This record gives sequence, C-alpha cells and structure tokens, in this order.
Amino acid sequence: MTTTHSTTTPHAGTGGGHPRIWLLIVGLILIGANLRASITAVGPLLGDIRTDFGWSAATASILISMPLLAFALASPIAPPIAARLGMERTLGAALCLLGVAIVIRSVPSPNAIWAGTAGLGVAIAFLNVVVPSLIKRDFPDRVGSITGMYSSFQSAAAALASGLAVPLAGDQPSGWRLALGIWAGLALIALAAFAPQLRATTRPRHTVPASFDPHPSQYKSPWRSALGWQVTLFMAIQSTVFFILVAWLPSIEGAYGVTATQAGWHLFVFQIFAIVGNIATAALIHRFTNQQAIAAAATIAMAIGVLGIILAQGWILLWVCLAGFGVGASIVLALSLFGLRTDHHGQAAALSGMAQGVGYLLAALGPIVIGWLHDSTSSWTPSLVALLALLGVQLGAGLLASRNRTVGAH
Repeated sequence: MTTTHSTTTPHAGTGGGHPRIWLLIVGLILIGANLRASITAVGPLLGDIRTDFGWSAATASILISMPLLAFALASPIAPPIAARLGMERTLGAALCLLGVAIVIRSVPSPNAIWAGTAGLGVAIAFLNVVVPSLIKRDFPDRVGSITGMYSSFQSAAAALASGLAVPLAGDQPSGWRLALGIWAGLALIALAAFAPQLRATTRPRHTVPASFDPHPSQYKSPWRSALGWQVTLFMAIQSTVFFILVAWLPSIEGAYGVTATQAGWHLFVFQIFAIVGNIATAALIHRFTNQQAIAAAATIAMAIGVLGIILAQGWILLWVCLAGFGVGASIVLALSLFGLRTDHHGQAAALSGMAQGVGYLLAALGPIVIGWLHDSTSSWTPSLVALLALLGVQLGAGLLASRNRTVGAH
C-alpha cells in the first residue's frame, strides 16, 4: 500500500548511509531537544513567577497545565494539517511558532505569559504528533532506537533547562523572564538544522477520502481499536506523572527542607536518569517479541520512587533517580508504540494524534488536581498516594498495549 502522496526524502531502510538521512537524524534530535526544555524550566522558577504576579498555587497550577491543554486540543488536528502541508513543512512551521511563543512568554506583560505558554503548547503538540510518523516512514526497522535517541536529547535539554533555571534567573525579581526566554534560541537552531528537509512534502495517506484510496479496506482507525485505547491510556498516565513531578517536585522537596537551588539540581538529576531510561529502553525494545517487561519495569521504578518520597525523605535523591529512570523508559516506550502497534506511517500519525490528544487532556488535569489536593490538605502525602494509584492503572495499560499486535490486525 502506498502511504504518501509524494516524498523526496530517502528511505532510511534502504539508504541508511545517505547524507540526507544523517541530516534528518540531526534535525530530529534537535527537535526532540525542544519538546520539554521550555516546560521543565518553569518548575524551579514557579516561586519567583508566583511572587512577581501575586498568584495562588491554584493559578500557578493552571499555568503548568496550559501547555498540556494545548497539547490535547492541537494534537488531533496535527495529522490532517500535516496531510495538507506535508509533514516536513508542518514541523518547520511548528518550530517557528515555538520560537516566537517562547519570546512572547517572557515579555513583561500580564497577558503575555498566558499567550506565550498557549502558543508554545500548540507548537510542541504538532512536533510531538508528527515526529513519530516521520520516524515510522524513514526508519521502520529502527523505530525504538531512533525514538530512544530522539528522546534522550529531549531529556538532556529538559535536564539542562531545569538545572540552569535558577542560576540563569539570578537574584533579580524578574530574572525568570531571561531564564525562560533563552530557550527560543534552541528552536531557531533546530529550524536551521531541519531546513534541508523542507523541500520534501510527505502527506499521510490516512487523511485522504476513501474514494481516492485504492486500498481503503487496509486502514483501520485507532479510535475504533481497543489496542489504540490501551496505548492512549499508557501515554496519558505516564505523561501525567511526568508533568506532575516536573512541576511540583521542587515544591515537594521544599516542604522537606531542600533549598530551591538544590531542588532545581535534583530535577536536573531526575532528567539525567530519564536519559538513562531512554537509552536502556531504546537498546532493549527490539530484543523482545513484546514490550511487556519494559512496561512493567518502568512503571515499578516510578512507583518505588514515589513511595520512597512518602516514606523516607532522607533518601529523596535516590527516589528521584528511580522515578526519573522509570519516566525516561516510559516515554520511549509510549512514543515507540505509535510505530510498533501500527502498520504504516499514516496509521502511526493517527494513533499519535489520538494518544497525545486524549492523553494530554487527562495529563493537563494532573498538576491542577495535585495542587488542589495540597492546598486542601496542607500536605503532599495525599497527592503522592494519588500518583501511586495512577501508576497501578499505568501498569495494567502498559501490559496490554505492549503485546505483539497491531491496530490494523485487531
């Protein structure tokens, strides 16, 4: 079955040594580096931002959740837009929007932070959805390894952003604006590296009306598949836990006497161990006929980390490391499932849009609910217990989604 209208990009499966393939890999790596840095930089600076604007914890929770709401709203429309513009040009436009939105967020205006945060959320949503489809197209036999490489740089940039946030902000009351705005430069670098790909135009076949599809019976929508919903639930919960920890971990540690600078670097360590999880999962994912062992190990590591924070705060750095490893393994598995559980890149784009649209809608509620639980109880323990319950559901969804089957066959 032909899965594109037109493309000029060489296929990695047949031309892995082609120079343009290496340019594509570099472009994908730099796109990955942009997917979390502008978000993870916010957590360590949230206290400064709240002080600057006089916000309550509830208002700060809304700011944290806004990118996730944008992910949820924009993810389902990314595949049809990619079908019209082409995947490459959609990614290029999203990188432009990301750079502009990051700058707007740092403008000294009460409304700019909201507009910029919403804009960067839309841009990242498009990048999140379209990249797995591009990987499925050009690296069909290396989905896990390429996704792991891409995710590792995503985690590395996120780690740097969280670790450097407080030092970059300095002692100035509005120093947080520079610490957040500086990441616009990373979007411009990624755009420059990805620019050679903009000459190609690949449009996922799944959005073409059936009357124009010579083999319409070969396509099955993930929205009508139990497997599609299992992948979506796994994606939703691992994203929820990740964004809750990134947003609130510095505050949780602060309640246990950890300084703001230490908490920022602990978040850096969290992301470093996420990279270890990225790499380990990428190396192992194709060595199994199914990925259930990876789903179980990643989820259990996250659960031990959360339980440890509840029971033994004196060892909090160890628990942060375990949680980070589990989060890193989970995100590579979730992103890889978009390609592993589908038959072609058009279907991968549809599953990616579905899982990230629904998943991030649920994930957006996470930081808000956690902030509300804390304000209601004056304790972080109920919030952490809620995370453990979520991880129990993640384990079940991960075991089901990781079975060796595809949406088209079930």
